[in-house]
Amino acid sequence: MQNSTDTQNLPGELTAPIPASAPPRLFAYNYVKQWGIALRAIAPIYIAVHVVFIVLSYCSNLFPIDNFSPKVINPDALYLSWFSWDGAQFLHIAQFGYTSSYRTAFFPLYPMLEGRLTFITHDPLIAGLLISNLASLGLCMVFYRLVREDFGHEQAYRAVLYLSIFPTAFFLAAGYNESLFIFLTLLSFYAMRRECWWLAGLAGLLASLTRSAGLVLLVPFLYEYLRRRDFKASRVRLDILASLGIPAGVAAFAAYCSYRFHDFLAFSHAQALWGRHLSWPWTGTRGALSTIVHSPFLSFNSMHNVIDLSADALLFLLLALCFTGPWKLSREQRAYGLYGATFYLFLLLFPATTTFPLVSLSRFALELFPAFIVLAAIGKNRQFNLYYTIIGGALLSFLLLQFLLGRWIV
Repeated sequence: MQNSTDTQNLPGELTAPIPASAPPRLFAYNYVKQWGIALRAIAPIYIAVHVVFIVLSYCSNLFPIDNFSPKVINPDALYLSWFSWDGAQFLHIAQFGYTSSYRTAFFPLYPMLEGRLTFITHDPLIAGLLISNLASLGLCMVFYRLVREDFGHEQAYRAVLYLSIFPTAFFLAAGYNESLFIFLTLLSFYAMRRECWWLAGLAGLLASLTRSAGLVLLVPFLYEYLRRRDFKASRVRLDILASLGIPAGVAAFAAYCSYRFHDFLAFSHAQALWGRHLSWPWTGTRGALSTIVHSPFLSFNSMHNVIDLSADALLFLLLALCFTGPWKLSREQRAYGLYGATFYLFLLLFPATTTFPLVSLSRFALELFPAFIVLAAIGKNRQFNLYYTIIGGALLSFLLLQFLLGRWIV
């Protein structure tokens, strides 16, 4: 998968680079214009997906009502149906703080923003939904620009589309921290690719304050930094210290845990209470297979493990294609593959010791954005693009309806 440039520019795009001698005002104009182009490119996807979310939120209220019933649904149900599962944990932290150590499994940046915005919305759930949906818009724009600069407009457009209609993509609009984490991760990556090391470190700090998995950003940061200096120690400068910002988010939360609960690793110990333990990377996959084999095929346990295992297999295949095959990433793009492989390994190292060892993997798949870059490359094939769009959209609609009805998804 080699570097490519667009053969066709989007309407209004600058076709020639701004010279270094140009006035700062012209640089600022160009900067704003490029982000405007990204917004126009992804807006149809973002709007269409959110229209579907709104329609399904309305339709989901029909399921509990009997045929020809005169019952009228409370209008608040249209957004209250998005209040479910982990979202309740974030809301509790936003309103009351960390009252119990087991809640430290949920990192602080998202609920902190949720709590601050509540002063304006007067409803923490609405605050959380606003944060998630604004972050979702931001991540689509950054993702588009990131992929476009390396692979061109068409692949960038498909990458955003494929991420937006992935079967669990509704979590990007729900009261979860997924969209905020992905936005900050992509922003850090975008800064790395432009050698804005301090901005990359700052975005990485905020990402690791959102989820502990933000630590994985250290791998692409160090690779990209050293690659830009031909892997020569003599060319390393003071700005490499920006990489310390990435673990600083986790360190800051650990310091808080030490102060609040007298346990520096409370957030790690809390994972055990949620059924997660450090294990060999194949433990979760083996456990999911075992459950499928020993459960009736159409049982709840079997079907959910099939969903998780399918996500696991898809991620493994796409990340393998980052390093081999016709869609292999070039040396200049290898940071994507390294991030994806490290993140995937991080997920597999902490399976759940429950009937669903790969629980949440299909949701965490959203955070493995390099997989969607490869998917977008494969999507150049019109047949594949057709099948992915239809099947992905159908599964997204089904799982969202399940979620809105309070069913356990991931």
